[in-house]
Amino acid sequence: MKRAATDYSLLVAVDKPQGMSSHDVVNRCRRIFGEKRVGHTGTLDPLATGVLPICIGPATRLDRFMVGHDKSYDVRIAFGYETSTDDREGEPTVVCPVSARLSSESFARRVLETQVGPQMQVPPQYSAVKIDGKPAYARARAGAEVELAARAVEVYAADLLGISHDDETDLVFWDVRFSVSKGTYIRSLARSVGRVAQCPAHVFELRRIQAGSIRLEDCVTLDRLEDVRERAALDPVAVLGYRFAFADDRESLVRNGGRFAARDLELFDLAPRPILEAGSLCSSAFEPSCKRPEPGEVVALVARGSLIALYEFDSDRGCWKSCCGFSVGVSRG
Repeated sequence: MKRAATDYSLLVAVDKPQGMSSHDVVNRCRRIFGEKRVGHTGTLDPLATGVLPICIGPATRLDRFMVGHDKSYDVRIAFGYETSTDDREGEPTVVCPVSARLSSESFARRVLETQVGPQMQVPPQYSAVKIDGKPAYARARAGAEVELAARAVEVYAADLLGISHDDETDLVFWDVRFSVSKGTYIRSLARSVGRVAQCPAHVFELRRIQAGSIRLEDCVTLDRLEDVRERAALDPVAVLGYRFAFADDRESLVRNGGRFAARDLELFDLAPRPILEAGSLCSSAFEPSCKRPEPGEVVALVARGSLIALYEFDSDRGCWKSCCGFSVGVSRG
């Protein structure tokens, strides 16, 4: 049955299960909500699990405001061989005996320290990076030569969580927590870690534990989402981390894209970490913000329990102007 538009407009976070692609999760959400307009804000490989933000209905317009967020991952790196995909699902390409020093925590920490900081990273051949309009993985699967340009990323932290050994396969595993900038591939980091350690490596397990302000505890499973539906909504104002203004008495003007002088918007800040209530990030904890508007700053305008628009500060004109409106306000949970 062809899906139509619905009155749903919300943001949820799914704990993606292993074996599903991000697109599979989107399709499942389309079935759950009966809504054709559904999108995610950060691809996870089928092997990976964890935080996958999902926008539903008019809330899909939030996508461009969420894709630049930093992320954190827990990864199990396996030493002993590299693969064609840089994870355990690929074919081995380079094999090497595992040395005893890989079981040393001090050695592991020294290696991981080399990964911290700004760097130019080459994405995996099997990635969603577009080449002439086609994802790199499609070319790689077809057997074509794939050359991807390095791009600037930053690793903020690389913390060793533990070391283990598989006697059957003779592989050594490092459990690592990475905090990284947008666009960073953990599979590429695993490859780099192996080369610094002088033993080929790949991702064995991967779990995204945070995307922007969304954490694992904010997520629901797909089965749970089936039961609670819109009750799983997160507060987009809290997720975006923007200052906000109440616009109940000016809702019509906001929905028509009207501008406001800088002095005409009384702005507020949410509490640093809103209290979770009934599976929602919505919170009444806020306080007036005295900070002056910054050039290009984006703020949220809310009315009747929904996010109705995002406004950007035009410093040349000294006013706030609409940069994103929602035909149906995004639920605040």
